[in-house]
Amino acid sequence: MLKTHSCGELNREQAGQRVTLAGWVNRRRDHGGLIFIDLRDREGLTQVVFNPDVSKEVHEIAEEMRNEYVVRVSGEVVRRPPGTENPKLKTGDIEVVALQAEILSPSKTPPFYINEDVDVDESLRLNYRYLDLRRPRMRDNIILRYRVIRFLRGFLDSRGFIEIETPILIKSTPEGARDYLVPSRLYSGRFYALPQSPQQLKQLLMVAGFERYYQVARCFRDEDQRADRQPEFTQLDMEMSFVEEEDILSLVEEMFISLVEAVKPQMRVIKPFPRLTYAETMARFGTDKPDLRFGMELRDLSDVVAGTDFTPFHSAILEGGRVKGICAPGCASYSRRQLDELADFVKARGANGLVSIALGGDTGGGLEELTLEMVRSAARKSLTIEQVREIAGRFGAGIGDLILIIAGEERMVDNALSQLREEMGRRLSLADPNLLAFAFILEYPLFEWNEDSGRWDPMHHPFTAPRDEDIPLLDTAPQMVKARHYDFVCNGCELSSGSIRIHNRQLQEKVFRLLGYGEEEVKERFGHLLEAFDYGAPPHGGIAPGIDRVVMLLAGEENIREVIPFPKTQSAMDIMTNAPSPVGEDQLRELHISIRDD
Repeated sequence: MLKTHSCGELNREQAGQRVTLAGWVNRRRDHGGLIFIDLRDREGLTQVVFNPDVSKEVHEIAEEMRNEYVVRVSGEVVRRPPGTENPKLKTGDIEVVALQAEILSPSKTPPFYINEDVDVDESLRLNYRYLDLRRPRMRDNIILRYRVIRFLRGFLDSRGFIEIETPILIKSTPEGARDYLVPSRLYSGRFYALPQSPQQLKQLLMVAGFERYYQVARCFRDEDQRADRQPEFTQLDMEMSFVEEEDILSLVEEMFISLVEAVKPQMRVIKPFPRLTYAETMARFGTDKPDLRFGMELRDLSDVVAGTDFTPFHSAILEGGRVKGICAPGCASYSRRQLDELADFVKARGANGLVSIALGGDTGGGLEELTLEMVRSAARKSLTIEQVREIAGRFGAGIGDLILIIAGEERMVDNALSQLREEMGRRLSLADPNLLAFAFILEYPLFEWNEDSGRWDPMHHPFTAPRDEDIPLLDTAPQMVKARHYDFVCNGCELSSGSIRIHNRQLQEKVFRLLGYGEEEVKERFGHLLEAFDYGAPPHGGIAPGIDRVVMLLAGEENIREVIPFPKTQSAMDIMTNAPSPVGEDQLRELHISIRDD
């Protein structure tokens, strides 16, 4: 090895020892004779002192060093003089007096500061990702990712799971998003697909008798990007035989409580994990991935305002919609400009407008003291004081609070209000950044109706089992069938979906027919799975938490690109390597592909 120690491990116990360090120059300071170098490697920083009285030759080498030069230094560990210790560094009690030094590799001036945590344009960071990864925050994120994966592997190993790899080149099958296709050179006009998940393969592993499987699986989806999506991502894929929902949920809860305690003990977890039904979650939060770190729950006001002549409320109810709202505590003093900003916010999310009811007066008063003159709202003339008090009572609101209401089609209202709730939570700092509020969402519908295609779509995927008691409804009322499906969420982020799978051929074929698949299409796409069910398939189920999203939450980041070593941009580009990129005519000819301009 070119070094005897890392730059993050030296302390007083090594004082007097001769050591050799190697790394990058994090910062250079010339104090008119003495030169100080903060030397950095993956483990931390060590201060190195170059004294011309100790070695003029070594001091001259230090004069050539600049930030990000790769250097090697040998010297003696000494305690820093009293009063010069740096408590912010693990090595802050010592320094190394250089006796030998060499420059292993010079560096150009980087395009952004590496030794300072300053904002840098993301496109510049991604273009020079290898430099961005040297920065302490990014380095710590990637090391955290490693520690998370290492823990998850160890946890599952200790509970009888075995890790099995599945193919990357597979058959194109519907999984809810577009496939990335890979043309075959040997079979003209045929394509492999990159797996959106190993769904069918892990079910086949259960048929094969492995009973408890997991994989740190690479998955690929050609879908529009956002903060918690990437075209390629990593999930902890898990499948178990001879289990029911409770077995899976209990295992996941234990695993994630233990994970946080092992890698982020400073963070708190709500225990036990709440279990909410899909219907309850939508009613209370307007989304099936709620942030449970704060309240501000949605309340339905349709019955209270049903008789009012206030046009937004009257029209919505007349057309079969709903009137719902949230309460922002202590925000009755919001200005017209602030209210207009909130109105613009919900309009951008499909709402026609936002109705506010400010309960004015001194904060903290009871509703019995409230009068109409104290209420500031465009709806005030259409509401009685009894209606205002009833509305406020639905939220547990008091004088000084602000009620924000949206009226219209229920799905739109839920979506806009859920995002407004999250926005107000951010503005009012209601969510504790050191709290992880995990939860399971249960009792999803098995199907949802697709207006555009005029047929049923699976709420999760077509292999999800219906509740046993709902199977007869498949023939008479598919919309009433509940799935043996569960989502796992945390702090407003969906971490994974899972389900008990169908393991009976006849039931699986019936579900395929309900989803509109023809007999030939079923045979072509799923024949291998259906045939496997004829050879003794055990009851089985699983779940697949997204590792990128888990690490994002543990790292306190808001974007999964911050915890992926080499991510794509929001437009699915790799600007460091310029991918996707054109390929030569020879390659295209070998693959039997021609490019059309249109």
